[in-house]
Amino acid sequence: MVKNSARDLTLSELGRNDGLLPMRPCWVTRDTLPPGKRLGLADEEYAAGERGSICERWIVSETKAENAIDTPHEGQSYLATSNGAPLLLVEAIAACREELLGAEYGRRHAGLDRLLKIFDYRTRIFYHLHQMPKDAAKVGMNSKEEAYYFLDADLGVHPETFFGVHPYIVRERLQEELFVPYLESWEGDAILQHSRAYLNVPGEGFHLPPGILHAPGTALTLELQESSDVVAVLQAEVEGVKINKAQMSRHIAPAEAAAKKERAVLDLVDWEASGDPFFYENHRLYPQPAAEELPAGVAEDWVFYNSTRFSGTRVTIEPGRSYVSRARGVHGLFVWKGVGEVEAFPVQGQTATFAEAHDEFLVAHAKALEGVRLANTGSSPMVAFKFFGPGINDDIAPRIRPMG
Repeated sequence: MVKNSARDLTLSELGRNDGLLPMRPCWVTRDTLPPGKRLGLADEEYAAGERGSICERWIVSETKAENAIDTPHEGQSYLATSNGAPLLLVEAIAACREELLGAEYGRRHAGLDRLLKIFDYRTRIFYHLHQMPKDAAKVGMNSKEEAYYFLDADLGVHPETFFGVHPYIVRERLQEELFVPYLESWEGDAILQHSRAYLNVPGEGFHLPPGILHAPGTALTLELQESSDVVAVLQAEVEGVKINKAQMSRHIAPAEAAAKKERAVLDLVDWEASGDPFFYENHRLYPQPAAEELPAGVAEDWVFYNSTRFSGTRVTIEPGRSYVSRARGVHGLFVWKGVGEVEAFPVQGQTATFAEAHDEFLVAHAKALEGVRLANTGSSPMVAFKFFGPGINDDIAPRIRPMG
């Protein structure tokens, strides 16, 4: 869409919706692992042919998914415009940066610079890492710091996530001796014996800076991260599913991959952080109150914190209650559970289909300051998540006090 048309349509929708931009559901396929089928689609809708299966939903997203079969705009959200005209969120932001992001934030950022997703796999995800800024830049990509929140849903068969490595491996400098044979032979999943697993507890999560090895469990997971799909894989097989070895080096600078072969991926690891003996204490996230005074029947808690790259809260509203939700700046809003209203929009969580879901919105800067009315019109708690990009909540979001 040409810029002027995008600007006119965005401003029209902002005015019509009083500062909100509702989004269409955005589904992302993966061709490596089987789907968990907990995203609310009909069973037959998960299959995507040679592209694999729908395994993720990306929410208020400007990020392009990196898949072997390139699909235009996969991973990037479309606005649910009133007249049905197609308009990508990235087009709307480019055309109306100041109106959406605010003048100050818009001067410092070209976009929202964060991504919220639900990932949904039947198996555990392979042992992998996301490149630190210096390594991601070598392949023209952003780094990927991330955090998890485990949703109150079916936990799957392996609700535990492997993080890092046993501390003695780093202390005794055994990284190459232990890991290179697995990477060279590229067979099986025994590499996980050198890592430690932690239970996926619904309502809790973990903060994960880039460079740390991990293999997520099967809990239905809400992940907030930097805007990137960069990855390097170190596990050859997951429950009988073979992983293409190209996944190891696809986001490693070609010259380094050619010169160092399998050892190149080991250079991407933050070994000190991966071998932290207090990993659990230094990375576990649990809900912490986000406000001292709230209306009766309303709770708002930090669930994504300890980062300058993103932050987020969970809002819980009891039946018959309402809340004017204010924030410091532009953010996404996602309704996970319950029936209610977001301003004039009727919403219902966990009912996403390929049709309009009416459960995710971009809240423009001015509207965030003014406040968004959330009301629970159902008979059970309504749960929504607010998620922010870098810098907005740095001085008010909690920090984990480091141990060790």
